Amino acid sequence: MSIEIKVPDLPESVADATIATWHKQPGDRVERDEVIVDIETDKVVLEVPAPEAGVLESIVEDAGATVLGQQVIGKLKKGAVAGEETKEKPASSEDAKADAKAENDDLSPAVRRLVAEHNIDVSKVSGSGKGGRITKEDVEAVIKDGGKAKTADKPAAAKTQDLELVRPDERDEKRVPMTRLRKRVAERLLEAKNTTAMLTTFNEVNMKPIMELRKQYQDIFEKRHGIRLGFMSFYVKAVVESLKRFPEVNASIDGEDIVYHNFFDVSIAVSTPRGLVTPVLRDCDRLSLADIEKGIKELAIKGRDGKLTVDELSGGNFTITNGGVFGSLMSTPIINPPQSAILGMHKIQDRPMAVDGKVEILPMMYLALSYDHRLIDGRESVSFLVSIKELLEDPTRLLLDV
Repeated sequence: MSIEIKVPDLPESVADATIATWHKQPGDRVERDEVIVDIETDKVVLEVPAPEAGVLESIVEDAGATVLGQQVIGKLKKGAVAGEETKEKPASSEDAKADAKAENDDLSPAVRRLVAEHNIDVSKVSGSGKGGRITKEDVEAVIKDGGKAKTADKPAAAKTQDLELVRPDERDEKRVPMTRLRKRVAERLLEAKNTTAMLTTFNEVNMKPIMELRKQYQDIFEKRHGIRLGFMSFYVKAVVESLKRFPEVNASIDGEDIVYHNFFDVSIAVSTPRGLVTPVLRDCDRLSLADIEKGIKELAIKGRDGKLTVDELSGGNFTITNGGVFGSLMSTPIINPPQSAILGMHKIQDRPMAVDGKVEILPMMYLALSYDHRLIDGRESVSFLVSIKELLEDPTRLLLDV
């Protein structure tokens, strides 16, 4: 009995999707609920599990194909045993080697992207898929191992010959297709630039009070809540309190109307292997520092593993992006439409500062607020940023609401 493998129902905001990777090939045994194919949309990667245990009978749509919701992309033979179809005609060892080479040359888009991004020599990657096919997991294992692929030992003469073939003056290029997420990010950035009157205002904040607070209570906090006390929870708390004081920054433009939000959903920019995403931390005004830290960690892990849902990526009234984790000293972040503002945090760096007529070395950080001037005036934007600065420099005010 054959069962159709279909594309899941796509969200209303997603028109179509692309088949990223087939984890199984025709003839492979699959267990119930085992992931057989990854389908990439503009926002998330959908994992399609096997509805029943059996053998993958056929693949209707190959990797890279554009598909729609509920479209048939493969067929599964329920209850079959792997190898049944090939018992009458056993393949010779020469045929198997030829098939392995052909399949190694036919990499899926997801594998090609990883290979290009990390400059991996596919000829030295040992494939674990059917017939020696290189899978996404094989390449990820090589990346985790520091780019050292597991290869069979070659004779010394062969190694010497390989070295002679590599010329130091060779120039080449690699062309890989854009992922759907990267295309969507590019469209959104261009949209923000062309449809908003975007300006950026800067300030700097003395991080010494928060750093001393973290140092004093880090161990107690981690023991009580089971998570480390980071900087992001302070940033989110300061942003929420400032949004309460300046509702224009928490608003958005819809046609000729201004929509004021009475809730505080903050988007947190997260870097993932697929690109930059902004999952949303809901109702931040009701969360404690520990809840915020746990929520951000959960979203970061889901982003890394490609487990974020469309709901977790939708909405958000304000965005925080922390380029400081990559060493950025200053930047001008781009607004995430339809939001009206975005806050950029940067690297904390010791700098000489004048304090009460004396020079002191303090851990300073630049803040950057990009905002839509159509809705937010200069006075509100500067005052909003100063409010964040004051709350971060005196975190006690976050507790006292002053």
